Amino acid sequence: MTSPATLIKQITVDDGISVFYREAGSPTAPKILLLHGFPTSSFQYRNLITRLAEKYHVLAPDFPGFGFTEVPEERKYKYTFDNLTKTLTAWIDALKLTKYAIYIFDYGSPTGLRVALQRPQAITAIITQNGNAYEEGLGPFWDTIRKFWVDPATERAGFLKLFTSFETTKSQYVLGAPDPTAIPPETYHLDYYLINRPGNPEIQVDIMFDYQNNVKLYPTFHKYFREYNPPTLAVWGKTDPFFVPAGAEAYKRDNPKAEVKFLDAGHFPLESHNDEIADLILAFLAKHNI
Repeated sequence: MTSPATLIKQITVDDGISVFYREAGSPTAPKILLLHGFPTSSFQYRNLITRLAEKYHVLAPDFPGFGFTEVPEERKYKYTFDNLTKTLTAWIDALKLTKYAIYIFDYGSPTGLRVALQRPQAITAIITQNGNAYEEGLGPFWDTIRKFWVDPATERAGFLKLFTSFETTKSQYVLGAPDPTAIPPETYHLDYYLINRPGNPEIQVDIMFDYQNNVKLYPTFHKYFREYNPPTLAVWGKTDPFFVPAGAEAYKRDNPKAEVKFLDAGHFPLESHNDEIADLILAFLAKHNI
């Protein structure tokens, strides 16, 4: 069976930003939105898209500051998670999407969950792959980030150098991976290049500084889980040093029917377990008649 082709598209949304996205599958099929994280883009879903598109209409945008989405300088865009969400919802509205499952990973988690807060009736299911929503899911790496949050004036320059370095970019792919040498090197090389375009390192630091507002919003996310009980599948790389397994288990506290699956993988399990994750998602969605 030939997999559906992945189309490369770009659309200017209501807030003036040209959003780059990947799309595959029948437009009449149920929708799945794949929301990426740091330091990557929709490119991280290049292999998952083709598997899911055999049954679903799959769409994966690049957030402002990432991938190939274009933000005009005159727009004077403020890089916060609230604004990333505004751009995401503008893109959703431009494509006239009304019902969709969301796959949330890393930065895609607080962004996608903000959409869920605003439009709970639109969410058919949540697949969270190392997409944290609980403080116990924040691994030791976050100790460095908290220092930056507390004293940005002193810590910013050093944090910028660390956060956008090639070593940090590569480490997110290889730390905890079952075979680091098997990770395609184009992944972290492309990410490093894109986040280090002129002016973009400062943007990345601004976004991470704002991440503290996601942590403050966690109780509101938990209330949403309790009130709406969306079908939830947590697929987690169990050796992820950034978002640790406790963050996956915590989903069951507020949504007891949430399913949790651990994989022998790190932060980017799609690079080593793409087909296994695709099989889990397809079975999960079928079970819920989505």
